[in-house]
Amino acid sequence: MAKIKLTKNELKKQKDSLKMYQRYLPTLMLKKQQLQAEIRGTEIRIKELRDEKERVDSVFKSWIAVFGEKDVFTPQILKITRIKTSQGNIAGVAIPIFEGAEFETALYDLVAMPLWLDLALERMKQVFLLDLEAQVVEEQRKRLDHELRVTTQRVNLFEKIKIPETKSNIKKIQVYLGDQQTSAVVRGKIAKRGLAKAAAKQAAGGA
Repeated sequence: MAKIKLTKNELKKQKDSLKMYQRYLPTLMLKKQQLQAEIRGTEIRIKELRDEKERVDSVFKSWIAVFGEKDVFTPQILKITRIKTSQGNIAGVAIPIFEGAEFETALYDLVAMPLWLDLALERMKQVFLLDLEAQVVEEQRKRLDHELRVTTQRVNLFEKIKIPETKSNIKKIQVYLGDQQTSAVVRGKIAKRGLAKAAAKQAAGGA
């Protein structure tokens, strides 16, 4: 703990600091609760997206297997060219918002390829979109989690260190100033009695 000056100016400074800490602490605690709720929301959304992706992917793979033409549908036939995101804000944290994606389909012979390929490409896009959104929401969660750690540190700093420390400083200064005032009063009374005695002795001597 830094050494403090035992003065009235320092007392005012410590009281002002205490007011500031007590004013900001509820705001920080509210922000902490909001971040915790938002993080839970992203975790739920990520699970929903992952589960839906697995479901769609499973149906898609079993559907492809029925046709027995696995070599027709290769990863190279569909490519993601752009992931579209916008900027959002939650509790003062800048986060990416998933807006979709753009795809590029390789040229293929419409006559040689089976009729179901177009539908298969749409299904594959659906799988990609679910996975891409999950990745963006995961990035949201990471940023919110980082902000939560910082906010929690500030809450702990104010609640467990700064406020108790400042209250202790105020009490220490008030006790010291009180003692100083009491000493001044005592010294004043002693001086007054001394003057009274001196005056009485002088009066007696003159008589």
